[in-house]
Amino acid sequence: MADEEDELPETELSYDQKKEIAKWFLLNAPAGEINYVAKDLKAVLRDEEVYNEAAMEAFPVYNKSHMICLEMPNRAGDVIVSSYSEITENEYLDPRTAQVAIVDHVQQICTKVRPADDEELASSYIEEFRCALDAEIQRYVSESYPKGVFAVNCVKGKDADGPGMDFEFVVIITARKLSPQNFCNGSWRSVWNIDFQDESQVLDIKGKLQVTFTTHLSLSVGAHYFEEGNVELDAKKEFQDSTIFQSADDCAIAIANIIRHHETEYLAALEVAYSKLPDNTFKDLRRKLPVTRTLFPWQNTLQFSLTREVEKELGLGK
Repeated sequence: MADEEDELPETELSYDQKKEIAKWFLLNAPAGEINYVAKDLKAVLRDEEVYNEAAMEAFPVYNKSHMICLEMPNRAGDVIVSSYSEITENEYLDPRTAQVAIVDHVQQICTKVRPADDEELASSYIEEFRCALDAEIQRYVSESYPKGVFAVNCVKGKDADGPGMDFEFVVIITARKLSPQNFCNGSWRSVWNIDFQDESQVLDIKGKLQVTFTTHLSLSVGAHYFEEGNVELDAKKEFQDSTIFQSADDCAIAIANIIRHHETEYLAALEVAYSKLPDNTFKDLRRKLPVTRTLFPWQNTLQFSLTREVEKELGLGK
């Protein structure tokens, strides 16, 4: 009788609660996996209205935060969906082709393209610097990222018509390697803010790198590995540097070299960290004495695998 009284009554979630939960799952989907999450959400919710509203709110935020790249119709080029290229919620500027892509966020496609208006583009003075930097970053990305895409956007002072005014560029580099059939996805996103300060003749450069990796499982690096398990890496790093305000071509070369240096150095550090995962990181994550009261035999880890251990614990082994 006491047990029955202690049981909490089941309560039906409200419309808003369901929507917020659905949005949370969509927004936290690993790189390249939001559509898989959306499919499962539809099946769980069994409420088209809740799902549609959650998707309409979550997909634009997800697409911009992951800086997805979409192909324009008629092979007109590619556009990176980001807050730096956003004109309206569904319109994104590609400064390289001077076009604006109209995007369907939920379908993750570019539906059509229009020429950019004059007020949406930078002045010829700013464009000289932007084009020079675009060419140098293109050379770097083609050498370093097999499937990398990038954009150079002017986010401040685009109307400057000559020396004497400050302006700011943002360089976006994004690369993804999606292999869901092999239960492994990963992404790289780096954002570099370059502040051109005319008075002090200095360029302040700030970078944010994010790497994510998922295995079924920001600079930003991310990875997700998920074969009969679920492991996700989300690494972030910030950098700050500076160089001298020079001609457009010289500035572009200096900026590209700084970006190349910091990203290469960070990737090398990640490789060192990966090499230490079995011996250091995973040991620190595991209990010294697990609930089985048996010490884990770290001296002979090759005989163990996640799959075999799970099957053994569940009594599924042959």
